[in-house]
Amino acid sequence: MNNQDIRWQQRFANFQRAFLLLREALENDIDALNQLEKEGVIQRFEYTFELAWKTLKDKIEYDGIILDHISPKAVVKKAYATKYIQDADLWLQMIGDRNLMSHTYDFVKFETVIKTIKKSYLPMLDEWYMELLMEINA
Repeated sequence: MNNQDIRWQQRFANFQRAFLLLREALENDIDALNQLEKEGVIQRFEYTFELAWKTLKDKIEYDGIILDHISPKAVVKKAYATKYIQDADLWLQMIGDRNLMSHTYDFVKFETVIKTIKKSYLPMLDEWYMELLMEINA
C-alpha cells in the first residue's frame, strides 16, 4: 500500500502544507506585522490546528484504536492516553485559543494568541510534525 492509500498520510500532507505556511509566517518579527498580516497568521493557525487534530484522529484510527467520540478534545485526550502526544494540556490550550479566535475580533487577544502560537504551539507542532515525517519516511 503506498502513502496515497493511507488516509492519515494524505491528511498529513495537507497538514504539512498548512504547518509550513504558518511556520513561514512566524519567521518574521511578529511585532512588525501589520493588522492584516496578524489576522492572516491567526487564520493559518486555525486551519493548521484543524488539520493537526484530524491527522491525529486518522493516525489513531489507522493504528486500530477505537475513538468513542470524535471531537478535538476527545481525540487529544485519547491521543495522550495512548502516548501519541506528550502534552495534552498544550493541545487543549490550542483548542481553546482556536475557538476563541474564531469567535472574537479583539485585537488585544489576537496579539496574545499570536505570541503563544510562536512561543509554545509552533515548537510543539514542529516536534510532532518531525515525528510523523520520520515515520512516513522510514
